[in-house]
Amino acid sequence: MQKIRDYVQLHLNILLFSLTSVFSKLASVQYNRHGLGSPWLYVCGLLMIANCGIYALAWQQVIKKFSLSTAYANKSTYLLWSQIWAVIIFHENLSVQNIVGILIVLIGVWMVQRYE
Repeated sequence: MQKIRDYVQLHLNILLFSLTSVFSKLASVQYNRHGLGSPWLYVCGLLMIANCGIYALAWQQVIKKFSLSTAYANKSTYLLWSQIWAVIIFHENLSVQNIVGILIVLIGVWMVQRYE
């Protein structure tokens, strides 16, 4: 049961990390629409920096529970979360190449998991 909790914590941390790209994209959108005068540009920038700080502290705690190869292999699931956010938040299209790429990454993570 503890191992399941550790993996949940690992993947919640990866999900948290993926939000950094969301804040970055939101800041970019604000900059493109309103330039440097947009207060939301700075709010999104601060959220991005705060998110990175929280993630870094949490990541240090999480990787104590796993071998580095396992932790970093699982970190590549970040790509899955990024695609989910791109589709849900930014209404971007998901191409066949995106899906194939994500499947290849997930197969790689599964292969690393098999040997732990």
